[in-house]
Amino acid sequence: MSKGAPKPIVVEGRNCWRIERADKARMIVDAADYFALLERLMADAKQRILLIGWDFDPRIALKPGKDGKGEPLGDYLLRLAREKPDRDIDILRWNFGGLKQFAMPRILSMVARWKLTRAISFRLDSAHPVGCSHHQKVAVFDDHLAVCGGIDVGARRWDTRGHKDGDPRRTGPDGKAYMPWHDSTMILAGPVGNALADLGNERWQRATKNPLRDLQGNGENWPDDLEPDFEGVDAAISRTRAEYDGVEEIREIEQLYLDMIAAAERFIYFENQYFTSGKIAAAIAERLNGDDPPEFVMVMPKTADGWLEQMAMDAARVQLVREIAKAKHGDRLKVYYPRTKRGEAIYVHAKTAIVDDRMIRVGSANLNNRSMGLDSECDVTIDAALPANAGVEPVIARLRTSLIAEHLDVAENGVATTFERTGSLIETIEELRGKARSLELLDLVPPGPMDEFIAENELLDPTSPDAMFESLTERGLKKSWHRGRDWMKRHRPFGRRKG
Repeated sequence: MSKGAPKPIVVEGRNCWRIERADKARMIVDAADYFALLERLMADAKQRILLIGWDFDPRIALKPGKDGKGEPLGDYLLRLAREKPDRDIDILRWNFGGLKQFAMPRILSMVARWKLTRAISFRLDSAHPVGCSHHQKVAVFDDHLAVCGGIDVGARRWDTRGHKDGDPRRTGPDGKAYMPWHDSTMILAGPVGNALADLGNERWQRATKNPLRDLQGNGENWPDDLEPDFEGVDAAISRTRAEYDGVEEIREIEQLYLDMIAAAERFIYFENQYFTSGKIAAAIAERLNGDDPPEFVMVMPKTADGWLEQMAMDAARVQLVREIAKAKHGDRLKVYYPRTKRGEAIYVHAKTAIVDDRMIRVGSANLNNRSMGLDSECDVTIDAALPANAGVEPVIARLRTSLIAEHLDVAENGVATTFERTGSLIETIEELRGKARSLELLDLVPPGPMDEFIAENELLDPTSPDAMFESLTERGLKKSWHRGRDWMKRHRPFGRRKG
């Protein structure tokens, strides 16, 4: 008998909050395109601009000139407020990062100017347990058009898909050049935009104790010259939220990762900043211990951004990848990092996953413990197995091809034809890797004693708020690993779920 049609991986109440119609949707890759689009979307909004994020820097230029300078975002928002004073501009960012920025005179001065402008409301989000952060990156326009993904409206984020060496536009507000940066997000219009507006309103109300005002009308329209990737599809919204102040814990994002790994037949392509979740790693290892398992390709940074993150995240990643390599088919996991033509590592901040070209997921969640249970996160997913999404597989394949082609600096048709011939993501990448701008296999250098101790005990990446206060004997990578292995064993057989 032939295989039945696959069942959806996304299931409301299990691994996602809501599944809503997206009249149009498009993945936006890298912040140069997103920031330029964001400028237009804010200008065209009729009643409200809602920006929610981990970071927000009013000093950045959304469209930097050849010298890296341009109109600062803070000044642009003041101009929008003067042009249309009855339009709300509501900004909510994580409190800890925001408080650090207040030590910078330019930012403090701009916030003071915003305070004197009735249309602009800038608030800090502290509605989370100690040690957690608000990590969502969501923008909503007129409660209808929304952006959800991994791109912060912050400094050191702007870059083009070309990731050119020495691009003078890649200059921070401090005047210093920064590393090439790869990221992704997704713009969606329609009822799913209304749902993300509900999420934003709920977050605003929890952080400020006041709801956003009700809006009237149909909301902002999709830009006429922006070609959508998808039309008339259903999109799922998944969240992470720690238990706090009478609100229950939500771990939809972790469950969706586990369900993706269990359901994959051919491959999962990940772009992610971190890989430190023992539970997720063990789930991958269990698949690779089975017969004819899928491939797992990860595109990640060469090293984490910052000394503290390198101590915690890089060491844990090395340990987990080395452990997965012991599986029966451990060679079906490959971890790469992208580099420029001159060999500089491109920092991967994207949180994108593609399963078998039948599902694409874009959001804020990393493959670390914090994104599974501590920090507030939001991902959106388009699953071809949902009835409304029949026939979108070629679009997902095109997006996956485009991402790989960007990293390898080759033509998209070269990636597509090589993959069609080999049937393997790993073989495709290995065949097309070059000596200039390309993908490089991650060198799994053993961590030092201090790095290993921090990683082993998950000191900077606990699995839950309570775990931060547990003794070292009650926590650690090994315990997380066993939880993931046990979950996968309970959910055998793997592979396609029949219709």
